[in-house]
Amino acid sequence: MSLTLSDDKTRALEARYEGKLLFRYAYADAIERSEVPKPYFHPLNTLAGRAVTAVRPHDHPWHRGLAMTMAVLSDQNFWGGNTYVHGQGYVALDNQGLIRHEKFARQDCDGKALGFEESLTWITCKEERWLEERRTVSVAEVKPDAGYWALDFATELKNVSNRELRFGSPTTKGRELAGYGSLFWRGPREFRGGKILAAGGLSGPDVMGKPAPWLAFVGRHDETLDHSTLVLVDNPRNPRYPNKWFVRTEAFACASCSFMFDKEYPLAPGATLKLDYRVLLCNGAWDAERIAAVAEKR
Repeated sequence: MSLTLSDDKTRALEARYEGKLLFRYAYADAIERSEVPKPYFHPLNTLAGRAVTAVRPHDHPWHRGLAMTMAVLSDQNFWGGNTYVHGQGYVALDNQGLIRHEKFARQDCDGKALGFEESLTWITCKEERWLEERRTVSVAEVKPDAGYWALDFATELKNVSNRELRFGSPTTKGRELAGYGSLFWRGPREFRGGKILAAGGLSGPDVMGKPAPWLAFVGRHDETLDHSTLVLVDNPRNPRYPNKWFVRTEAFACASCSFMFDKEYPLAPGATLKLDYRVLLCNGAWDAERIAAVAEKR
């Protein structure tokens, strides 16, 4: 197995397998404050070279590939765009923070596995430091014969403010079935109308707001007409496992690991929230049995 990890000198890391791009991780991109500056993965590619992410789509330009983000953190918006206010809808508020890359503690690659550890700071619109984040990303499972590779994403979020912080969503503020936040994936335009699968025999739009250990999205690409499957896997060590999923196929493809879907999660001053997820990037249209065989072996 031949994995490489490099810095392309444009404030992004690139991971490759046998010379083919697996992901580009933009850790310090120039992003407008209204869209909330934050690191993100785009593109995320399957081993077949098919991109399964979108960046800055015209309908929601603050959506950026795969990113750790939060629509509601106490009174701050670390998501981008307007903020949901019950009884008023989405309102333009001066409450948009940023998630700032500070440094890489390490970057490792031995050809068989790769990874990095990153320090970040969540800063409010008033330039207050609320969270110090330690993010760990790794790729150690690449299975060309089986048609998939796995991205492991773990984070530790320490409350460095002098107040309790509350992780929430538009649903915790009163909007039904809008529990988005945390690790969020935005799919490419052609994935609209794709297929949703989840553990326990769940499928279709009814998966929205349901708890399950994993969720999968099967989409089809323009031009090649190939299918790809993206799977988000929760971890039993995560709070509120299995989390409730936010997922849509219309008017666009998206999903998030929403531990705070419809109930706020409080974090005391000095406390740390730990989250650990796996993302599977699969060639073709996988069925639930095949997904479970891989997703549940971690």
